Amino acid sequence: MSDTEYLTATMTVDRTPEQVFEAITNARGWWSENLIGHSAALHDEFVFTDDTEYAGETARAKGGIRFARFQITEVVPGRRVVWHVVDCVRSLPSDRTFSDDRDEWTDTNVIFDITTDAQGTTLHFTHEGLTAAESACFEACSRAWTFFITKSLSQLITTGAGQPMASYRR
Repeated sequence: MSDTEYLTATMTVDRTPEQVFEAITNARGWWSENLIGHSAALHDEFVFTDDTEYAGETARAKGGIRFARFQITEVVPGRRVVWHVVDCVRSLPSDRTFSDDRDEWTDTNVIFDITTDAQGTTLHFTHEGLTAAESACFEACSRAWTFFITKSLSQLITTGAGQPMASYRR
């Protein structure tokens, strides 16, 4: 991958494009149980945080995504979903190794393209706007997205249970 290419992940499953699409739109089932809002229909908006123990945890720890607000800007059932990052604020860890750009996700697009062939249904994931050359979080974000796409989402599609970030302990 060159430094100018966007962050990507790909996986292929033995399921229909409609089943893959349905799982993508169930982001609580594969990404985070703490999403606020809806993640299935055109113009839906939702908010993501890294918090897993309690609301506000990421802000207090000063490391990770305090929040990212998404709007679904394109939906083609069985073929494509696009999430636009409306705004995002990242907390900087005390060692400042995670990211010096607190809002580098703002105005980026998270794209899910679904294709099918003899091997099965393939999901091509792209976080358009995040590149190795320009994104401070590229390596950490790449590891996270790769896990959630190739492991958690794949498991949700094939077994009915993904590995999302757990909901707040209540």
